[in-house]
Amino acid sequence: MATWVIAGLRSETFTTLSGLQARIRERVDAYNTTPFQKREGSRRSVFASEERPLLGTLPAAPFEISQWVYGRKVGRNGHVVWSKNYYSVPFAHIGAKVDLRITQSMIEIYRGDERLASHLLLPSNTSNKYRTNDADLPEGRGWQPWDRPRIDAWAARVGPATKTVTDRVFESVQVDEQAHDPALAILRLTRRFSPARVEAACQLALRGPVRNIRYAHLRPILDTGQDKTGQSVETADEVGGYVRGSDYYAGGTR
Repeated sequence: MATWVIAGLRSETFTTLSGLQARIRERVDAYNTTPFQKREGSRRSVFASEERPLLGTLPAAPFEISQWVYGRKVGRNGHVVWSKNYYSVPFAHIGAKVDLRITQSMIEIYRGDERLASHLLLPSNTSNKYRTNDADLPEGRGWQPWDRPRIDAWAARVGPATKTVTDRVFESVQVDEQAHDPALAILRLTRRFSPARVEAACQLALRGPVRNIRYAHLRPILDTGQDKTGQSVETADEVGGYVRGSDYYAGGTR
């Protein structure tokens, strides 16, 4: 039981909220229908004759609070990342910066004032899942989404050491999709360097202490030509120059 005081009335006691609300509606109706003292009509009649005709219709869809995220880049796979999941964008916009409008149930992707795509949001407890509209993909059979078998086939064409390196990339992640970009970064080194050199760089890297080899390990080997000599700069004294290895820095001040 609760007690509320309504302005203009004596204290009244209500045992339910619905009873209070009904009493308030009665008092509001009485107030709005009370005739004006110095003019004709009442507040209700003025609303009906002057204000109601100016009101517009309510939107067909209820209002939703949205969040905007700006400047997200469309990945090479034609998807943009939001909350650890992937949503497709028309392939012509690969590499472009887009803006995201996120509501409770939808994600909309804009480039400037143009809406490029919209998707139902994936559940918040998922990660590395894809929402892909077929219309966003290029036409024809020449295009395929990247997956583990396709990456494995490319790595095997480069060589067994390269295949071992990309296999370790996949072994280091929980979900295959997390390995796609780092594995492809390694394989795309064959666009700048010959497959034979990339394979040699992988062979050299596999002889080192790092198990999870990435692009950042292989690119310096190729840029400095270590793959051609088969020796790492840190271990090849004959390359010339004064090289301090890990033992130097692990030993403290000398």
